[in-house]
Amino acid sequence: MSPPAPFTSAAVADTLERIRARTPLVHNITNIVVANSTANALLAIGASPAMVEAEDEVAQLVPLAAALVVNVGTLTVPQAAAIARATHAARLSGTPWILDPVAVGVLDFRSRVALDCLADAPRAIRGNASEIMALAHLRGAGGDAPPPGRGVDSLSGAAEALPAARSLARATGACVAVSGATDHITDGPRVATVANGHPMMTRVTGLGCTATAIAGACLAVGDDAMAACAHAMVLIGLAGELAARIAPGPGSLQVAILDMLYRLDRQAVMEHARIAPLEP
Repeated sequence: MSPPAPFTSAAVADTLERIRARTPLVHNITNIVVANSTANALLAIGASPAMVEAEDEVAQLVPLAAALVVNVGTLTVPQAAAIARATHAARLSGTPWILDPVAVGVLDFRSRVALDCLADAPRAIRGNASEIMALAHLRGAGGDAPPPGRGVDSLSGAAEALPAARSLARATGACVAVSGATDHITDGPRVATVANGHPMMTRVTGLGCTATAIAGACLAVGDDAMAACAHAMVLIGLAGELAARIAPGPGSLQVAILDMLYRLDRQAVMEHARIAPLEP
């Protein structure tokens, strides 16, 4: 039997089952706001998180990991040095890695770090519309400078950022995922959309970062980076969507999302995933 088309609910369910079967080690260099929640989300989905960011350790761990996640949300000078060593090690070892350019375009230090590490060939980049538009502009891949965001808050929609995302994907060779009410994922020629999620998710800090970490787990078990990112957006969006049915507010939603990530199965994905290729 041939595998399902990449942007279908069946393909998402297959990725989820591969994560559960393989328990991939996902190395995270992330921010202090989300380290605990992203580690728990990876455990809930079936992956194995490693939260290692000492400069003297990252180059040793990266080749042992199935994927690397780099998040610049609370960047420090020592962490920037660790990121440089880790992404370089990932390029040399072939370990797939994903960049989350939190607040790039708003703050100069993290913008320089994110731009520099693109030289180490990330397999994927995930951010909100403002972050992706800013990174594309900095890379020289996407038109005029976007309106500045407010830290992690985007002032633009995902569809608005699609031209910049496609240009950034072509310039870097990475899949680019733009989060929004409807997520847009592209590798340049192809575009897919994911419409899972719930508005209350915007009231819980770090769920975008969690999406990036889950994308790392999906990258670890799949050869198609764009499909992996799209599947990750379904998994986190669907977990939030189902959790919102039982959670009266953001505090309980955060816990319920972990429970839903743990409880997700093929039947739930097949029934509720809203993923589709976008025709050119």
